[in-house]
Amino acid sequence: MAVKNKHNTENTLFHWNSFRLKLVWEGMGVGIITGLLIVLYRYALELSGEFLTEVYETLTVKPILILPWIVALIIIGYIVGLAVKYEPMISGSGIPQVEGVLLRKLNMTWWKVIIGKFVGGVLSIGLGLSLGREGPSVQLGAAVGQGFSGVFKRVKVEEKYLITSGASAGLSAAFGAPLAGVMFALEEVHKNFSPLVMISALSAALSADFVASGFFGLKPVFTLKNLEILPLRLYFYIIILGVLLGLLGVVFNKMLLKTQKLYAAQAWLPKEMRIIVPLLLSVFLGFWLPQVLGGGHNLITSLISEHFALTFLFILIVVKFIFTMFCYGSGAPGGIFLPLLAIGALIGNIYGLTLVHFVNFDSIYVNNFIILAMAGYFTAVVRAPITGTILITEMTGSFSHLLSLAIVSIVAYLVADLLGSKPIYESLLENLLHNQGEKKSMGNQRNKAILEYAVCMGSELDGKKIKEVKWPSYCLLVAVKRGEQEILPNGDTVIFPGDYLIILTNEDKVSKMNDSLAPMTASKEDFR
Repeated sequence: MAVKNKHNTENTLFHWNSFRLKLVWEGMGVGIITGLLIVLYRYALELSGEFLTEVYETLTVKPILILPWIVALIIIGYIVGLAVKYEPMISGSGIPQVEGVLLRKLNMTWWKVIIGKFVGGVLSIGLGLSLGREGPSVQLGAAVGQGFSGVFKRVKVEEKYLITSGASAGLSAAFGAPLAGVMFALEEVHKNFSPLVMISALSAALSADFVASGFFGLKPVFTLKNLEILPLRLYFYIIILGVLLGLLGVVFNKMLLKTQKLYAAQAWLPKEMRIIVPLLLSVFLGFWLPQVLGGGHNLITSLISEHFALTFLFILIVVKFIFTMFCYGSGAPGGIFLPLLAIGALIGNIYGLTLVHFVNFDSIYVNNFIILAMAGYFTAVVRAPITGTILITEMTGSFSHLLSLAIVSIVAYLVADLLGSKPIYESLLENLLHNQGEKKSMGNQRNKAILEYAVCMGSELDGKKIKEVKWPSYCLLVAVKRGEQEILPNGDTVIFPGDYLIILTNEDKVSKMNDSLAPMTASKEDFR
């Protein structure tokens, strides 16, 4: 007896109209599981960080143990390198991989990613590499979403929303920032503000934050005391800072990509040995400049609560920048969120102290520039200004600086855009796809998939009738969603900005559909 295909056209269309309310409950389920997983991940990183501090305190007293410690790092680095070679999806941040999975250009085995990313991330970050917990947290959450879909046998239409929900929950639990988690899913991962993505991501992010807050408390990641509000008459300095951050953000992106190429060009260095390079470098830094080890949370906290000389801050930023390049370029499991926030904080501190020394600026505002620079630098690198503004607002627990954060973010964004710098995760995904070469299309041609595309103002489809558009041969436009109204389209239906096109296609054609329709629905400026 033939088994009925649950992913056929009839079931796919029927499910599209019936699963929307389920996204809330499923998002909550994914969020709770992700929250518990990320809590465990954060605890493991904290314990490993404490262990690393004790190690270097012991090595200072007993230098004879330095050689055994180096041998241990080489062995651990080799083991993590083998894991990355065996499962390439656990390398680096994990965010480009999640975006590739949603675009059906990469394939992810959820349980391998959870095990490999968790263990690899704890070992890499815990041993002092300048990498962050947020990228792995996003990928761990996405893997939970995919696993949830697989275990409960959800249809393919649902899977991408569950993956996005998990990614949003991962960022939420990593930083205690649920709104930033949702905005990241909309602004960076999907690059449109789909109501379906928002409702599922919000449910997951809030659930994950609730779980994480139960373990870590409701206090923000960075505690700011007596932080004065910058007067409007001084906002000119914010604009200058935004320009500087935009320029330096472009440098970060270019150097990160060049470092990856530099590692790849070393034919004598096998992939499984690359992680050993920054681990050995960390031994020297652990004695000379321990502040640059790890993601940078303690570094940012010290900048806010203590005072450092300008010369020392310049040394810190140069070393932290170079060390981050070496660590991420090696392919070690870890993200760049926290390191780039730390670098941004250093830029802001240097900028503020420079104004104090040379422009007679009031020193009470130096910490303002530390916070502002984190948001602006994040925006210049990731090119997600709304996420950057909300993320720093939630991490600091203060909405008093929302206006200044938004201004520095948009200025940094515009400068990076004018210089032609691509968003870093988009560039990293392109590198991943280039390195894997031509791969077989993901998915089964017997299965159907429903896709949703937002039409932007000024796009190729803006103001056109459906019959005037040359649609790909392997798709069917089944509906046009306009606000709360869902229109059954005909040839004379006019497409307006803000419309969502509901497309039916074969699962193995999803990647081609994204390549074809993304330029047609996006603003022409985005593809200039």
